Amino acid sequence: MVIKPKFRGFICTTAHPAGCAHHVRQQIDYVKGQKPVQGPKNVLVVGASTGYGLASRITATFGSGARTIGVFFERPAANNRTATAGWYNTAAFEKEASEAGYYAKSINGDAFSNEIKQQTIDLIKQDLGQVDLVVYSLASPKRVDPETGEVYSSVIKPVGASYSNKTVDFHSAAVSDITIEPAAEQEIEHTIKVMGGEDWELWMDALKQAGVLAEGAVTVAYSYIGPEITHSIYKEGTIGLAKDHLEASAGRIREQLHDLAGRAFISVNKALVTQSSSAIPVVPLYISLLYKVMKEKNLHEGCIEQMYRLFAERLYADSTPVDDRGRIRIDDWEMREDVQQEVLALWERVDSENIKSISDIEGFRSEFFNLFGFEFPEIPYEAEAEPDVVIPSIPAAE
Repeated sequence: MVIKPKFRGFICTTAHPAGCAHHVRQQIDYVKGQKPVQGPKNVLVVGASTGYGLASRITATFGSGARTIGVFFERPAANNRTATAGWYNTAAFEKEASEAGYYAKSINGDAFSNEIKQQTIDLIKQDLGQVDLVVYSLASPKRVDPETGEVYSSVIKPVGASYSNKTVDFHSAAVSDITIEPAAEQEIEHTIKVMGGEDWELWMDALKQAGVLAEGAVTVAYSYIGPEITHSIYKEGTIGLAKDHLEASAGRIREQLHDLAGRAFISVNKALVTQSSSAIPVVPLYISLLYKVMKEKNLHEGCIEQMYRLFAERLYADSTPVDDRGRIRIDDWEMREDVQQEVLALWERVDSENIKSISDIEGFRSEFFNLFGFEFPEIPYEAEAEPDVVIPSIPAAE
């Protein structure tokens, strides 16, 4: 079939297997072009199929020669419908890893469930023995509590008061004003349940109890803070409260790992185009302006550059620099005073008439399509493509 991008709101409902494979190879080539990382050897990535999780897996494998297990919830192709981008990404990653002689296996299912945790533990015991790095990079709009069966849904809303600011439809480049009503108390609680650190703690507890964490094991989860422009919808909104819970979880996990001489970190990362960030009001406009400024200053990084820097210059450096709250900050270039001052000045000016000249809205849009394997000039999109792609380590029935 000829595969074209199709949309429902801010979600692309199709993905291109050859485009996704090309995107994965680009990231692999970047890491292979850097100095090797004296890093982990047996790695579990929870949320391994897209974005920072995928980039972490690529960096661990091709940067430090690690054996990796990836956990995610993706959909294979079926009934003339393409697979999800994460499915194609993982198929391409496993193929590249295998050809390079690296172990890579994947588990597709609900990472919040006890069953997937146990399946992962069994695979670690069978193939790796123990893991020395656990990356927690799970992004999901919903979570089913593994004990009660209750379904929690997250929301992206301010807390305490309504919030008004500029936003952009990145497909049309139309800048408009938006007002978002504050979250109800139950919505706040649900968002913390989905996006907070409870499941990360459950994973680490299960892994430790099963004896599959190595002495000195490291675990890291990803967060974002951002500038004051986005604070009401992000840092001080429902997502921010969930991230506060994630930070508190890091402290509890540190105590849990004390007898293993293990370490737990929150890595505060840069704002990037992801499936999640594209759906957050205000944020795509901020990212479009940020990209313009950072590219002009030669400071721009994508997921793979950020994760390589995290591994090489933070997690596996001689010492791991952290801020006053114990967080790793690889958003340091984004939050530079000169960068933020220029972004804020552009924010005051930006409108539908000038957005294409004073922002990188085209770069944002292009990167969004890239997430799903589209808009790579090297890929012949008019040609027929086979949507049914197999992930080598996952049985076809899944």
